[in-house]
Amino acid sequence: MSKLKLFDVVALTEDVPAEKLYEGQVGTIVEVYNDGEAFEVEFVDREGRTYGLTALTPRQLLALHYEPVLIAA
Repeated sequence: MSKLKLFDVVALTEDVPAEKLYEGQVGTIVEVYNDGEAFEVEFVDREGRTYGLTALTPRQLLALHYEPVLIAA
């Protein structure tokens, strides 16, 4: 799989209670730090209101895919 990048849609893989964010919540990467060591992720509700904006590590995120993923052999 390719590494996470700017504007990827991601889901949390663990709770972040200090930020009131929980496993499974979906956000968008809006900033990449240190070549992918961390990511600023924005969480927005259905009305477009931001309810979370925090820096997270790659292990806390799962990229979501809306079409087939091609993996080179």
